[in-house]
Amino acid sequence: MNPGRIVLGVEYDGTAFRGWQVQVGVPTVQAELEAAVARVANHPVTLHCAGRTDAGVHALEQVVHFDTRAQRSERSWVLGANVNLPPEIAVRWAARVEDDFHARFSATARHYRYQLLVRRTRSALARDRAVWVHTELDLAAMREAARALVGEHDFTSFRAIGCQAKSPVRRVQYLELDTEGELVVLRIGANGFLHHMVRNIAGVLLAIGRGEAAPSWTRELLEVRDRTQGGVTAPPGGLYFVRADYPEHFALPQLEVAHHPLRALAAD
Repeated sequence: MNPGRIVLGVEYDGTAFRGWQVQVGVPTVQAELEAAVARVANHPVTLHCAGRTDAGVHALEQVVHFDTRAQRSERSWVLGANVNLPPEIAVRWAARVEDDFHARFSATARHYRYQLLVRRTRSALARDRAVWVHTELDLAAMREAARALVGEHDFTSFRAIGCQAKSPVRRVQYLELDTEGELVVLRIGANGFLHHMVRNIAGVLLAIGRGEAAPSWTRELLEVRDRTQGGVTAPPGGLYFVRADYPEHFALPQLEVAHHPLRALAAD
């Protein structure tokens, strides 16, 4: 394989990390992954990801790229990185791409899921992988509220106050709520996301599901365009970066499990 640009598909449990991006003095996914890949490449590398995740947020198939002068096979990048990574992070695949590929800017859409564990008692096993809700939720009301968010809208009321995105307008392709045993799973895809957008949407829908607000609240929040009028930001542990979509000509070996994570996680 000629040296050049390499893409990785990465899975991680974000519980122990202060998010994706490198920060001084705290553990991050990017820092661990860069150190591991650098050992395989035998030179420092800088990783670029499809979507930066916050502290405590997980990923089923984060996509990252880096440039290297090292000549390694795809198998060597995967196995070599994984030997040097902590158990919470795993590289699932590697591919060589042309220099016009960029993990962030080449993505045409991104997909997330948010998990709620609905049962009377807390879970020892799912404590960092789903948000515990001890009362029943009105799923019909939540679905009605979610429909107002599909399409292109100004999501100012659903972005973090400190969000630095130039425009609050995003196009949500779908927003679905399904049940998998004791899990209520929110699945959402869009052309892009604002900071805390998914967690803020989850917080609003959770309040509606508990009967604390009417389904019309989502439409009202879109119209008012004021984050201070929105609900509580849902905790990070229930959030998963599922995948990013790219034009077919890049031919990335992305995994089918990223499309259908519900059964895999519900079976754990």
